[in-house]
Amino acid sequence: MKLEEMIMISVDDHAIEPREMFVNHFPASRLGEAPRVVTTDDGQDRWIFQGLELGAAGLNAVASWPKEEWNNDPVGYAEMRPGCYDVHDRVRDMDANGQLAGLCFPTFPGFAGTHLMNAPDKGLSNLVVSAYNDWHVEDWAGAHPGRFLPLGILPVWDVAASVAEVHRLNALGVRAVTFPEVPYVLGLPSFSTDHWDPVLAALNDVGMVLCFHIGGAFRLLQRPPEYSMDQHIILSPQLSAVAWTDVMVSGMLTRFPNLRIAMSEGGIGWIPFLLDRVDLHVSNQTWLGLDLGGMSGTEYFRKHFLGCFITNPSSLFLRERIGIEAIAWECDYPHSDSTWPKSPEVFLDECLKAGMDDKEIDMVSWQNACRFFGYEPFSTIERSQATVGSLRSRAKNVDTGPTSRNEFRRRFADAH
Repeated sequence: MKLEEMIMISVDDHAIEPREMFVNHFPASRLGEAPRVVTTDDGQDRWIFQGLELGAAGLNAVASWPKEEWNNDPVGYAEMRPGCYDVHDRVRDMDANGQLAGLCFPTFPGFAGTHLMNAPDKGLSNLVVSAYNDWHVEDWAGAHPGRFLPLGILPVWDVAASVAEVHRLNALGVRAVTFPEVPYVLGLPSFSTDHWDPVLAALNDVGMVLCFHIGGAFRLLQRPPEYSMDQHIILSPQLSAVAWTDVMVSGMLTRFPNLRIAMSEGGIGWIPFLLDRVDLHVSNQTWLGLDLGGMSGTEYFRKHFLGCFITNPSSLFLRERIGIEAIAWECDYPHSDSTWPKSPEVFLDECLKAGMDDKEIDMVSWQNACRFFGYEPFSTIERSQATVGSLRSRAKNVDTGPTSRNEFRRRFADAH
């Protein structure tokens, strides 16, 4: 496989929402009640909604910064690389990375939209969900057809509204929604109850993918007072095993057999051990009543799940155990774990060291994502224009070198 001939589709990137995103998508009579960006005296930008401060950027927007400048403090738009929040600059950055398309998770609403559930007026929060989804479909994904896999959020505090939003999103062509991986840590019912059945039935019926992004399950761990962000970043992917086990024992995929779940940014290192454990458990402990629809844990995983990784060199050696058809690549732009702007180099190096052939590389770099999310990459873009080499040839003027946050401030001031 030649690097220039690869096609790369990321199943996990992130959008830093622009401050004006609600102007064209919120009811005009209530626009003053929509989430808004407030700039603090120290120049940091924060989203405020119903008197609450929602998600901030911090490590979520460090693309191009020298690593010594990374921290978890909130940052302002002036300090960010424009590709974080401007969709046209994002596509240029994707071109420079040789990346054809990406699926982008939210930032200020939370990776699963759950930051909005803390606001007291839930009816107003429902309006925000719909407005966010309209912005994402029309202004973000719609600005460059074929370059994004649209991803919706749901008002998880309201089952009936969530069902309605699933059907509305389906009519808009959205093929995936993000959802809390362990809802019970938020005070919501678990998947072992029937609480979510109307939502799951709607997703099952329209064939929409559930994305479980890492992060929420970290609340399951009791951490010492001296807990650091390092622990969060290192351990969070491993807790995908908890979310997967919750789903498996809940019976939800027996009740709704067409559901598919992407374990977003969860890595794939935890999967082989857990498959071994579950296969043994199913064969030895049937008296406990665990029903996987007659499948082994391995068959169950490969039918319903997609393991998603940024860089997992050791685990690629175990691709046959996991199931090569159940693995997909992520870029994670503009987060600190991202391999941008050298994703093709990093990915291909890991694949070749693991002895992967061209067919396997294509499956992991783009084909599995297309199948799982029902995405047709060449419906709007010719295949010859979708390769790493072709995309990068269009982005020769894109500066991908280290750029300090102070330099971004200067450029932002000059542009405004």
